[in-house]
Amino acid sequence: MLFFFSLVAFLSLLVMLTYRYRAFIIPHVPERVKSLFPALNNYTPLATFSQQMGAGLNSNNFDIEANIRDGDSRSGLDERGTQEVMEIMRRERVNFDQARLIRQNRILAANGIDPSGMPMDSKAITRL
Repeated sequence: MLFFFSLVAFLSLLVMLTYRYRAFIIPHVPERVKSLFPALNNYTPLATFSQQMGAGLNSNNFDIEANIRDGDSRSGLDERGTQEVMEIMRRERVNFDQARLIRQNRILAANGIDPSGMPMDSKAITRL
């Protein structure tokens, strides 16, 4: 009985870890396995500014079209940041600018900074 409980617990842990780290695991899965599970192929990287603009990553405050017009030599926006913003847009049903703000506030909070830009550390000296 204890053996079966341990086996179920181990398999549950394995499934949870696989789900949690799926973004790191999926690139290493062979193509023939991916073809069996079409849900694994739902994300394709956006490599150029025009592809990113077509995916809705553009606004009046963040004008990618100007980069295209000016012939920007960069290949496009940061791939990880692009994926995070698109995920926030999808999950929270917000527009591009709101998703960028949410992502930036999360980055600030992870580094101990509140949304106003002030450090959250009680020992920080903010005035002299």
